[in-house]
Amino acid sequence: MNAVPAPTSHAPAGAPVAVAPEPSEEVLDDARWSSLTGAHAHLAEGNELVRRYPVDVSPFAAVRSWEDPDVWDAVVDLVGHGAEFPTPPESVTLPAGWERLMLLDGVQLVDTDRLAARPDEEAVELGAADVPDMLDLVERSRPGPFLPRTYLMGRYVGLRREGRLVAMAGERLQPEGWTEISAVTTDPAHRGQGLATRLVLDVAHHVRARGARPMLHAAAGNVHAVRLYERLGFRVRTHTTFGVVRTPRP
Repeated sequence: MNAVPAPTSHAPAGAPVAVAPEPSEEVLDDARWSSLTGAHAHLAEGNELVRRYPVDVSPFAAVRSWEDPDVWDAVVDLVGHGAEFPTPPESVTLPAGWERLMLLDGVQLVDTDRLAARPDEEAVELGAADVPDMLDLVERSRPGPFLPRTYLMGRYVGLRREGRLVAMAGERLQPEGWTEISAVTTDPAHRGQGLATRLVLDVAHHVRARGARPMLHAAAGNVHAVRLYERLGFRVRTHTTFGVVRTPRP
């Protein structure tokens, strides 16, 4: 795996230089909770049992532990009755009144030494002024959840053609020591040119430059995307599930 760059040292010549340890993969077992209680704590709503992103930032939310008997009431207190919330593992039995609405098989991938991350000279950083263009691209290409303030979760970059945004990628969850690459999408009229690959490598380069490691998620059924990421130098770390449950109606 890629070693985290060593911090600049002012130690005397010949003195040992401390190197930051590789981030633990264990935090990736609950990447949302690690992100909401760590790098994105300033965005989080909730308490010590349950946290979520603002509804115009991300639909993601997480709990400290599904084994805590108070967590179910805490979720309802946060999101309300008859509301959607990310599904617990299938092994968790839902209390009466809770309903599973959707479940999708997915994979979680992490970088390897084969990932040749590099900056892209044509990529432009995107921010608040670019939100209309970002939302327009999302409408055309349907990459998954992207909301008016999703850009606050990290660094987003894009490629333009004749002034129009035609490809985008950026950072989403930031569990300790890691950064998730997300919103990887290309206008259907510009696919097949390697634009998304260029942006993934650019985002990964900047993640590593900060001393973190890139990771990402994909639908298990999207075999083309999973194979592409593997060819780029990611490996499947684990299989996971995405989905939502509905809290009890009043």
